[in-house]
Amino acid sequence: MNIEEIAKRAGVSRSTVSYALSGKRNVSEQTLARVQQVIEELNYRPNAAARALKEGRTRTIGLVIPPAARRLTYMQLDFVASVLDAAASADLDVLLSPSGDMHEHSFHRLIDGRRVDGVILMEIRLDDPRVTQLQKADMPFVTIGRTAHPEGTWWVDVDYESLLSRCVHHLADLGHRDVALINRSPEMLAAGYGPGLRARQGFRDAIAQCGLTGWEYPCGDDTPSGDACMQLILQEHPEVTAAATVNEAALPGVQRALQRAGLTVPAHFSLTGVAAQHWAEEFHPPLTSADVPAADMGAHAVGLLTERIANPAALPRHLLLCPPISLRDSVTRVPARARQAS
Repeated sequence: MNIEEIAKRAGVSRSTVSYALSGKRNVSEQTLARVQQVIEELNYRPNAAARALKEGRTRTIGLVIPPAARRLTYMQLDFVASVLDAAASADLDVLLSPSGDMHEHSFHRLIDGRRVDGVILMEIRLDDPRVTQLQKADMPFVTIGRTAHPEGTWWVDVDYESLLSRCVHHLADLGHRDVALINRSPEMLAAGYGPGLRARQGFRDAIAQCGLTGWEYPCGDDTPSGDACMQLILQEHPEVTAAATVNEAALPGVQRALQRAGLTVPAHFSLTGVAAQHWAEEFHPPLTSADVPAADMGAHAVGLLTERIANPAALPRHLLLCPPISLRDSVTRVPARARQAS
């Protein structure tokens, strides 16, 4: 069923039906009633484009993702999938736009051309110029993550600082005295990547509070980088008995390096950190971790964005998640060799 058939049955022009649906021009009450009667008889449902025209919106939201040159982590993929699912449930389309220096034109087209009604930003830096650009453009947006000064913005985030601190405290309770932090890449930390820097602060605070000795190692988001990082830790600080991380993508490489050194998890070395729940459960052995509800975060971001689009005058809202540590099999008491050495 289409507009042309409705026009034919109602005895009006095709343009008149379009005006009746969109509300862009006045149509007489008699004509409007006739068009509405035919629509009900034919059980016609206007498509998304027609509804968008009537509402003065595109019914499309933008999702700004990491550049294609960088492989998404499991957690990031969960964010993307959950945004797509939540948008579909709200009858919204999603326009994906890569971010980064090579994709600045794509980001500007997204906001300057008003191709979307609002934007969801991923991978927020503490000082993020994209946030400033969206504010200047008066474009509704929600961030997954938050800046150093998020006042006045809408966002969903995980409390990486508190979670890393809890992980270290848990290791300390099990007798570990020498602990490493396997963080995100040096490039991301230098760029001010929020989760990595907040994790660093939580790690440092917990090390000081528990009287431990700790070292931080930046690491790329892939298996080879995790392998190289763990080799370096064992070489420079063989006394380390445990590591906490926010870099789930590097953990297979970390484990491979440990196995090569004759160390098994958790008998000889404990691993913990912040990770997507399904990934932590599928790791071998299952990872003791703060399980990030990535699927829920994407849905929350879409919900906040649709609320903001519908009510531009609404006061900013946010959601800071701090899930509990799920105890699994990758952590145990400090090995006897370490206790004897101390």
